Amino acid sequence: MNIVLNSYGTSLLRKDNMLVIYKDKAKHAIDPKTVTSIIIYKGALISSDAILLAVENSIDIVFMDKLGKPRARMWSPKVGGVVTIRRNQLNFMFSPQAVKLIKNILKEKIDNQIALLLSFYPEDQKTARQFDTIINRLDDYKSKIDSVKGDIISEVAASIRGWEGAANRQYFSAFNLILPEEYQFKERSQHPARDVLNAMLNYAYGILYGKVEAALIRSGIDPYVGIMHREDYNRPVLTFDVIEKYRVWAEYVVLHLAMQRVINEDFYSIKEDGTYWLEQLGRRIIVQAMHDYLEDEVVVRNKKIKRIDMIQHYAKELASLFLHYKIKKL
Repeated sequence: MNIVLNSYGTSLLRKDNMLVIYKDKAKHAIDPKTVTSIIIYKGALISSDAILLAVENSIDIVFMDKLGKPRARMWSPKVGGVVTIRRNQLNFMFSPQAVKLIKNILKEKIDNQIALLLSFYPEDQKTARQFDTIINRLDDYKSKIDSVKGDIISEVAASIRGWEGAANRQYFSAFNLILPEEYQFKERSQHPARDVLNAMLNYAYGILYGKVEAALIRSGIDPYVGIMHREDYNRPVLTFDVIEKYRVWAEYVVLHLAMQRVINEDFYSIKEDGTYWLEQLGRRIIVQAMHDYLEDEVVVRNKKIKRIDMIQHYAKELASLFLHYKIKKL
């Protein structure tokens, strides 16, 4: 389970060998052996004793900003694999296998986008025709990404980014067609958001970033050594690569919330510069919706597995790929 501290005045302390949440006059004790992560937002407190107990139990502690993105993280020194993983990771990033890996991630991303659009296929014939056109274009962009030739990422990055960007624009144009009118947007805007839907998406993505980064760290991978994203100094750029496999989960959650009109004017604010920011209740709704979705079980290869565990399994596969990677000798 995850402990989420997102209310002002909430504190997490240690009593004996238990983690205890205090809010107002209420308290709730939790066995640390049942906890996988502690997520802390502005205005909440955690004691040093609680931190040490969490570290002893290999619990990931993440401090989030108001956009839902992780800004600081604490973890046990026992977390992480052998140094060979990280050493080979550096070599892998400059190999033809890295090109293949990033292509597969982006092709899977587009397949996920198509699947989401098909699951919300419109009944209106005019909109349906627009959907068909966009889905065909997405298939075409996937083929173009696959056909890009090059042995190392630097040779193909510009072309791949171009086709990926074109696919994203098409996808979000279709995404916009099925939204209620009050949630429709002109274009994707990241930080800051220029409309409520983008504010919701950005916050959901931020939660997902934290989960992906934690999975990479637990598997012994350095999240600061990326493949496509290699130029952002002091940022977990590999997280930005891997998250492309899972972005559609955040989009699905946000789309459902929008179609149910859950987030209204009481849950966000508009600043003087025209930017949109989720307020505490709005953030809490998205945190809970994302948590429920990630904890939900799906059937993969005839086995039930939680979505959150799927991220960890992929991180372990990636660590194994790095661990066994061999540099070809000339």
